[in-house]
Amino acid sequence: MRYISTRGDIRPIPFKETVLMGLAEDGGLILPEVIPQLKEADLERWRELSYPELALEVMGLFIDDIPREVLRDLIFRAYSSFTHPEICPVVKKGPVWILELFHGPTLAFKDVALQFLGNLFEYLLLEKGAKLNILGATSGDTGSAAIYGVKGRKNIKIFILFPHGRVSPVQALQMTTVPDENVFCLAIEGTFDDCQAIVKGIFGDLEFKRRYHLGAVNSINWARVLAQVVYYIWAYFRVSEAEGTLKVRFSVPTGNFGDIFAGYIARRMLGRERIERLILATNENDILTRFVNKGDYSLGRVTPTISPSMDIQIASNFERYLYYLYGEDPARVKEAMAEFSRTGRLSFAKEEIARVQEDFLSLSVSQEETLAMIARFYRETGYILDPHTAVGVKAGLHFRNGLPMICLATAHPAKFPEAVRQAIGRDPERPKALEGLEEKPRREIILPAELEKVKAFLAEKALI
Repeated sequence: MRYISTRGDIRPIPFKETVLMGLAEDGGLILPEVIPQLKEADLERWRELSYPELALEVMGLFIDDIPREVLRDLIFRAYSSFTHPEICPVVKKGPVWILELFHGPTLAFKDVALQFLGNLFEYLLLEKGAKLNILGATSGDTGSAAIYGVKGRKNIKIFILFPHGRVSPVQALQMTTVPDENVFCLAIEGTFDDCQAIVKGIFGDLEFKRRYHLGAVNSINWARVLAQVVYYIWAYFRVSEAEGTLKVRFSVPTGNFGDIFAGYIARRMLGRERIERLILATNENDILTRFVNKGDYSLGRVTPTISPSMDIQIASNFERYLYYLYGEDPARVKEAMAEFSRTGRLSFAKEEIARVQEDFLSLSVSQEETLAMIARFYRETGYILDPHTAVGVKAGLHFRNGLPMICLATAHPAKFPEAVRQAIGRDPERPKALEGLEEKPRREIILPAELEKVKAFLAEKALI
């Protein structure tokens, strides 16, 4: 398997090189040259596998430059830190299925990929005798999951940018209370989009990137998307068997288009006769909903909400989907991204919008609707949703249409106690992983939303 850029200006590269490259050197995003199509024999063979065994089979289709036994060890060690024996259990609650993705060390779906990616980075660096400075931006959960994936590891430092005062208090504490000296939390005086723009700007300076051995840990890194593809296939097996049906739908709360893009890859692998469509759920920051429903991909102002991980206007993984929407034409992608950079908007022809709507349905959910959904779901099922998951459940119920609906639960409700308390009048139970966070010393550096200030900090602290 070889990998290419959405913008077409890098040579095809092997998987291991994609991991350390992160963002493609032409500014595009990395994708496999082909998406494997699963055969009926594969599905029958995989249906009864454990989660780690299934991850080995799925990821093994995309990774041919790491020995299978090594890959197996990386995967199995990654999921040994999860507290549920099924890793990502699927539970029926009322009229929908809930895919619980919050049983990892930081109680968020990002752990599913980042525990694996931490092991992968360590393996590749030891193999090459190299050093790596990981640079990432987070709207909440990626930061802590990335930090927990690489904290204390040799030959790695990690620098996470997050919007100062715009992530939940628990999310901030999970990042800033990690004592390991290879961890740097940079609180940026701006929005998540500002953080993301700084990260992309730094990766775009190829000389700086090479000099300071920079690597990506957020969802611009293909390995992260790949690890997330697994849980769509896993959930499809569980629900299709329980419901005795061929077709299902997934509802995905998303702001950055990474998690739902993993679902798009899974749908390409399984076929649309199995994953009928993906429901794209947004909060008031609705650029992706406007794209799906109207073909309007245009920047708006970021609105702070009770689902802060989705408070995004520039979806960094959107370019990957554009590549397929534009018929795998990298020249057209390059032109479109240049236009978006220049004007802050993209428009689409009617036939393109029609194709998009064959893949996705979308709904924007307000904060009031989110709180009402948490309250209603708790009243009817006794199950507590976090605000991001509530956005997905609201959209999932809206588009259920007689098909089994699998809603991704992207975070444990205890990470957002204020929103839960507002909705149901009490706090959710607090898992052991969150006990005592408030008493721990915090380590964070507050910086202005200025590219050069962040570069100067990196240059001072990075491994070289």
